[in-house]
Amino acid sequence: MQGFQAEDRSVRLEKVVGHSHRGQRSLALRYQLDAGAAGCVATPTFIPPDMIAETHYALMAAPTLYPGQTVRATLSADSANRTPVTCRLFYRAYAADDTLEISDGPEEIILVPGAEGALTWALGRADSNTIMRVGIEVATTTAAVGSVYLDTLTWDGAPDVIFTRPPFPGTLWRRVWVNAMDHVDARWPEPFHLSQDEGRGLLMTGTADWSDYDVQSSITPHLATAWGIAARVQGLRRYYALLLRQGGTLQVIKMREGETMLAETPVAWTYDTAYELRLRVRGTRIYAWLNGELCLEAHDSALAHGGVALVCEEGRIVTDAVVVHPPHKV
Repeated sequence: MQGFQAEDRSVRLEKVVGHSHRGQRSLALRYQLDAGAAGCVATPTFIPPDMIAETHYALMAAPTLYPGQTVRATLSADSANRTPVTCRLFYRAYAADDTLEISDGPEEIILVPGAEGALTWALGRADSNTIMRVGIEVATTTAAVGSVYLDTLTWDGAPDVIFTRPPFPGTLWRRVWVNAMDHVDARWPEPFHLSQDEGRGLLMTGTADWSDYDVQSSITPHLATAWGIAARVQGLRRYYALLLRQGGTLQVIKMREGETMLAETPVAWTYDTAYELRLRVRGTRIYAWLNGELCLEAHDSALAHGGVALVCEEGRIVTDAVVVHPPHKV
């Protein structure tokens, strides 16, 4: 079922042969709806409510869907349906007090019996960055029994998101980050208050689908040996990073089993001062800014995709936000 579940008993799911342009099977949405009613089916994109509890073995995961990306679906209506059916994309995201709220897509399609259709939804930056599931809503104006076939539901594109503390109470906004840092403290006024006792730590989010984008953050270091941001993160040993090092050096490095310095320049910096870092990855080119000035460029083809991270080596850093957006957006 590709993780799809019906949200109530008005829709039953079944994997069936046919009704697909890209494969041999599709997902049948068998609906039985009252007049004016709707049924919803969805697949998870983040930690579900029954897995929120933070125990010794708490689930740690980044979402798979973010604002800025475009959701696409292709569907068809069974030729035996007696009435048209309306279909729309939707998602549910964590909001105040970690409760789920629904957001509906901006367009709908009406499928007459036997018809095919497609839905597209470009998620805006204002949308939540803790999207828990995404799916299809089916509705009819009259009481109806029928079937809609979901051929594909996917998403693509660079994210356009600001990671920071939301203007409402809740904890799930922190859980979008995979923690490979010794200390991630929630009791400080800064949304991100990170420290690493020994070696290098990363706080990571994003997916392997991300390719070309900018990541930036205004970071204040406290006694750190090295610190900064990373892009195309594929794990603790695979990423590009923009780092300010103790002793006064700005570097673009590649971590791929071992560390390789791709570009560097001398930079005088001090502790307890905020520095705006921006790292752009576009194809095989890497660009790095410090306080709005383009300082470094590099070329490398080893890592083509991946998420982002905050990086701290033997010290402490704080920041209010991490911004990720397409390269063409200022």
